[in-house]
This record gives sequence, structure tokens and C-alpha cells, in this order.
Amino acid sequence: MANTIKHLGIVESIEDHHIQVRIVQTSACASCSIKGHCTSADVKEKLIDIAAADTSSYRQGDHVWVVGSLSMGGMAVLLAFIIPFFIVVVSLFVFMALWGNELYAALGALVLLIPYYYILRLNGRWLGRKFSFSIQPME
Repeated sequence: MANTIKHLGIVESIEDHHIQVRIVQTSACASCSIKGHCTSADVKEKLIDIAAADTSSYRQGDHVWVVGSLSMGGMAVLLAFIIPFFIVVVSLFVFMALWGNELYAALGALVLLIPYYYILRLNGRWLGRKFSFSIQPME
């Protein structure tokens, strides 16, 4: 269990073999005792679609655990932040060497992110299998 992430959630809807669960995602500030006096408290509700073989044991309004592996978090950070960072930095230096203009180099580096995120979008089905959550009843 040490290599899993668990979020408390509430079953919103059940259709065929898919369960939609609402989780409350809070930042560290949101659980702070003085969050009412600070403007940085951050709480977001997310809907997670979970493919489940057996949906008969869940009802709308049930409290459940949404479980994912820690490796999914690392892979998400890699794909969303680390790889794009290196694309921008490397391409910025390459474009500066080619063009010698900082503005064009910066714009060119940023434009290279468009095909990167488009490729990620095209591979959505693969990413969906890679980033799949499971559901467990609360005990």
C-alpha cells in the first residue's frame, strides 16, 4: 500500500461498467488552520471516470476510495512538465544559435510545445490505459 495514492470520493453516477466519482482535491494550504485569513487556499472538485468490471456493489452517493499508483504521478509530472521544460530550453539555445534573435528564439521554442501536446492528445487512448484508477469501498 505504500506505493499507492488514495483519495476519498463520492459516487456520482454509474453507467454500464463506468463509475464516475467526485473527489475533492486540496492543496496543503487548504487544510491549514488559518486558511480563512489567507488567499492561497486551494480546493477543487474533480470528476474521475473509473472503468469497473463489477458496478453492482456501488450506489450513487456511496463513499469510496479512488486508488492510483505513485508511478502514475511521476509519469504525469514527466509528461506534463519535465519533457516540455527540456523541449523549451534545448530549442531556445538551438534557435538562438540559428537565428540570433531572442524574441524569435523564444517564440520558436514555445511553438514547439504545440506539436508535443498535440501528440499527447493523439495518444489519449494509450494515456488512458496508463493512467487508470481503481475503486475500493470504504470499510
